[in-house]
Parts: sequence; C-alpha cells; structure tokens
Amino acid sequence: MRKIVSSLFISLDGVVEAPDQWHFSYFNDEMGEFIGAQMGAADTILLGRRTYEDFAAFWPSQDSSEPPADYLNNAPKYVVSNTLKTADWNNSTIISGNIAEELTKLKQQPGTNIGMTGSGTLVQSLLHDGLLDELHLLVHPIVVGKGKRLFDGIDGQVPLKLVESRPFSTGVIALSYVPTEAPEYRRPHD
Repeated sequence: MRKIVSSLFISLDGVVEAPDQWHFSYFNDEMGEFIGAQMGAADTILLGRRTYEDFAAFWPSQDSSEPPADYLNNAPKYVVSNTLKTADWNNSTIISGNIAEELTKLKQQPGTNIGMTGSGTLVQSLLHDGLLDELHLLVHPIVVGKGKRLFDGIDGQVPLKLVESRPFSTGVIALSYVPTEAPEYRRPHD
C-alpha cells in the first residue's frame, strides 16, 4: 500500500503559515537535496485547497530552470476540498465528500509515495483519520511570533515516534515521525 508522506517548513514556535516570509534565508544545497529526495520518492502530490491555490497561481508559469517546476507541473495532483469547484492546473483532481474513503482508495492504487507539502489543516485531518503515514518537519531556528501553527486546535494527545533526525549547516533540523497508535483527539471542526 502507498504511504501519504507530509513535509512542512515549521518555525520553532510551530508556525507553518507563510514560510515564504521566513524560510528562504535558511535554504541551501543540503536542504535542497533532502527535499529533492522526498519529491523523488513520491509520484503523486496531495494538497489542501489553500496550498493548491497558491501553488497553481505560481508553478504553471515556471519553466524547467526552476528545479521542482517539472515535477510539480506534471505529477498527478489531488486537492482535498469541499468548496473548490474546478482544478485547472495540469493533472489535478478534486477529492471531496468522504475524504477518508477517497484517500484510502488512492493509497490502494499502484504507485510510490503520495507527497504532501504545506496543508497544515489537511495534516490534522489525516492524523485524525489514521491516514498520515509519515510527518517530516523541517524545523527552522526562528521564532516567527504569529501565524497559523501546525497543531492549533487539537484537543488531546497525538503520539508520534521519531524515526530520523538530520541537522543542516543552516541550523534547520529535519525530523521524521510516524504515528504510533490510533489518534484520540478532536479536530477543530468536530
């Protein structure tokens, strides 16, 4: 069965919102290789609506000289949304209705990993439904102070097991987790 693997840029105070405003000064070749390996392990992209809209507004106009452009523009993309009516970016499909059921079907299809970037609200839902197989956090040595935090609104504990950690020369630490048991928390919208 395929795995859903989420990767997020995150600040020390847990902010995942607007990494374009605080992430780039920490990016280097070392981090680029790490991110490239994660993308290379996935043949499908899963996105929440907001991340999809941000990516769809930017990446289609980028050419091959921008390293992830070919991958992002050509890979099959699934956007989870009950409000989005069209998804015009190349190879995009909207998943709505019973999200857990649809993603379970997607995981059962042939292929490699299903990669996620951003989409913090979707990460929470996938953890709640037991569908997130790996959580990769690139923890940046900065306190952002404001913005959406990854686990805002979660009521209860979500046990995770650290399976890998890797420091980068910029002070960023890549942490990889897997869920250890069935989640017992409520999502903010429950």
